[in-house]
Amino acid sequence: MKPAIAATLAALALVAAATGVGAATAGAADAADTAVTRPQRIVSLDLCVDQILVDLVTPSRIAALTHLAADPNVSSVAARARALPATRGEAEVVLGLEPDLVIAGTFGATATVSLLQRVGRRVVKVALASDLDGIRATVRQIAVAVGEAERGEAVVASFDRRLILSAGKGGTARPTALIYQVNGLASGPGTLDDAVLVAAGFRNLAADLPLGSGGALPLEALVASPPDLLVLSGPVDAYRSVVTDNLRHPALATIRRTRGSIVLPWRTWLCGTPYVADAVEALHQARLGLQLSSEKAAKP
Repeated sequence: MKPAIAATLAALALVAAATGVGAATAGAADAADTAVTRPQRIVSLDLCVDQILVDLVTPSRIAALTHLAADPNVSSVAARARALPATRGEAEVVLGLEPDLVIAGTFGATATVSLLQRVGRRVVKVALASDLDGIRATVRQIAVAVGEAERGEAVVASFDRRLILSAGKGGTARPTALIYQVNGLASGPGTLDDAVLVAAGFRNLAADLPLGSGGALPLEALVASPPDLLVLSGPVDAYRSVVTDNLRHPALATIRRTRGSIVLPWRTWLCGTPYVADAVEALHQARLGLQLSSEKAAKP
């Protein structure tokens, strides 16, 4: 090889090596920048956000959840939340946590959110999901905000797999169901509760009944047209107050005794989170039970 050619090749090799080192260094720097810009002190001001956040980031990145996150009556992540700091959303407390990201609901803690925005804190508002697509969108929104888009997609994929398993068994029959709550409230069409019933293979009987203001359903109407499955949000004696008297009425006890009935913990469907899959699975099992009872009754 001629000296001139050898020198040229050697120079090219040095350039290539330097370029490779530079590219690797740049890649490492980009990765480091991404890690640095991911929020490390996240505060949640919403119970529904709490339950999504704990599945997206490590505990060390959570500066505080709401105090409700540790309540097993309303939270599906209560056991994990007890090990994390909590806040009731007071502005001075939240500021004292030095958050680099605050995630809030659309309507909750409005005064605190307004103050945080005025002092330049990063705040992300999340709308309350009213259907299953809304849950997916909420998970993805929070995942992007915390720098965990890939993890968010994994959570959504797991959610969808659970829904498919519940929807794929039990035949095509769609028995009726009704979610009946304190103060005689029922959940009509267009609500998250309705979406949960439909996902489990039921038809929401509330669509056929005369719901009043705020979804109030007269007990007389329920007695006259009972569903195949009556869904309650907790034991009838859990709360002793006037607004829960409807749950202890003898007429309702008769419906529970003569029709299908299930107590579906409020924590599983109160919030639009992937944990509504727990509610769908429980309802799916109840539907299988109704089908089995119907088949037994039909046998000679």
